[in-house]
Amino acid sequence: MKAPLTMTQASVNMPSTALFPPSSAFRTNNRLSETPIPTSELTLDNRRYPAWQIAPNLLVSFKYAWAGISYAFLTQRNFRIHTIMTATAISLGLFLQVNGVSMAIVSLTCALVMVLELLNTALESVVDLAVGQSYHELAKIAKDCAAGAVMISAIAALLVGGFILCPPLVALAFAL
Repeated sequence: MKAPLTMTQASVNMPSTALFPPSSAFRTNNRLSETPIPTSELTLDNRRYPAWQIAPNLLVSFKYAWAGISYAFLTQRNFRIHTIMTATAISLGLFLQVNGVSMAIVSLTCALVMVLELLNTALESVVDLAVGQSYHELAKIAKDCAAGAVMISAIAALLVGGFILCPPLVALAFAL
């Protein structure tokens, strides 16, 4: 069995700010401690610094993930649109009996759009939390860039879907 990585081994690819929380409090076994862990004892296992709470098991982790997806579906119009378009594209591909590789490409591009929409929702929430009711130009830039990323991925997904689904759809239309 391998020994856990020490701070020296773990910090090769990590900036020093990623190793410690920004306050004077340190975590040992998920409990706060006012005394820092000696460098020789710091491992990847005992320097985890969660934002709020650690899921005790995998089922709870899935529950948290589903809560995020549900929140986005219930509150974000664009996420609902992307969900409907994804279901339509996949259903059309199955109906047209598109080959497996093409269906995988359509599914992955649709999933990319939905993932970016979830990240956009998360970023907007964090920005709103940070700036509150005030206006800040950097907050606008962050939100606009995230929305732009979603838009670019949605356009790419439309192109991919069109290139893959239109030829069999046109062939079916002319066969009737």
